[in-house]
Amino acid sequence: MTRRSEATTSALPAPAAGALAWIDREIERLYPGSFALVMATGIISNAFFFEDRRGISDFLFLVNACAYPWLLLALLLRALRFHRALWTDLTNPRLVFSFFTIVAGTDVLGVGVDLRGHAAMALAMWLFALVLWFALIYFSFGVLTFLNTAHGANVVHGGWLIAIVGTQSLVILGTRIAEPLGALAPGIFVLIHMLWGVGLALYGIFITLFAYRIFFFDVEPDDITPLLWVVMGAAAISTNAGSTLLLTDSTMPFLLSMRPFIDGVTLIMWAWATWWIPLLVLFGIWKHGVWRAPLTYTPMFWSLVFPLGMYALASLRLSLAADFPPLRTISLTMVWIALAVWAATAAGLVVSSWRSLRPFLATGGTPPSAPAVGSGSRRR
Repeated sequence: MTRRSEATTSALPAPAAGALAWIDREIERLYPGSFALVMATGIISNAFFFEDRRGISDFLFLVNACAYPWLLLALLLRALRFHRALWTDLTNPRLVFSFFTIVAGTDVLGVGVDLRGHAAMALAMWLFALVLWFALIYFSFGVLTFLNTAHGANVVHGGWLIAIVGTQSLVILGTRIAEPLGALAPGIFVLIHMLWGVGLALYGIFITLFAYRIFFFDVEPDDITPLLWVVMGAAAISTNAGSTLLLTDSTMPFLLSMRPFIDGVTLIMWAWATWWIPLLVLFGIWKHGVWRAPLTYTPMFWSLVFPLGMYALASLRLSLAADFPPLRTISLTMVWIALAVWAATAAGLVVSSWRSLRPFLATGGTPPSAPAVGSGSRRR
């Protein structure tokens, strides 16, 4: 803490001072991928909205309406008070791509906002996410090019595919905000088709590196993290984005001529996402069943929840785009599985936070031996 913070907390009762000290530390050590919580909660909320289960959808939307501004405030405070820690994460090849969760979280929540009739707010969120994406995409690849090393070049640990998730999320929200914009709509439709293509190209690059790392090098239990599920999630959101493009009439002959290509690629991406699910489950069984690694909460678990919800929604949107109703059953099954995993992860967050907070309440400060919530997630 700063000296001013110490002076302020010293005048407070021990529990209040301890709570402030805990919040201070958690802001300083905020995981760059924390907005995956917003992504996971938002995508399940949106999926239930499209399944006409408004009660569950609205509850999860309310959770996000609280979590998103809190995380933005925490990020702003970190930038103002702990800018060195933030800069360290931004210039770390293993962490920099995690910041794309801000882009994806903003867009996923923006879709929920638009579904509830707040088009102007959804447009503002899309513009914010687009500007942030442009800043991050070149900054992150600059870090990867100029600051990376052979030891740091680990696509398995780095969560690099979150960049694809952020890119495709702009496509999905972009289709919703484009139509009401009149003369600006054609330009936005061209842009989001371009972004869809960029996302596919990035996926092709990263999945090649990922597969090479997984299948041709030794894999340790520590290599198997919830971030691996982003491999499936990135393919699922590419499917969702492609289906959304097919379901939206851009009225532009040039873009309409691309539909056969989008049709084929969208189905292939869904099939690829489906292929990964059993393998990822097998990885988890190998780590926790064979190697007996304990199953403990880390913020990275939200990067597992999001792909499950995204796969459910992608299956639903593809069923509409392809006019193939059987996919609706897969979607409904997966969305309930995603909700169950979301609930378990949320419970883990509450328990882990309480265990981390309790020593601070007792002592009014930071116990030397107290770990941060999800401190294990700092190792990539």
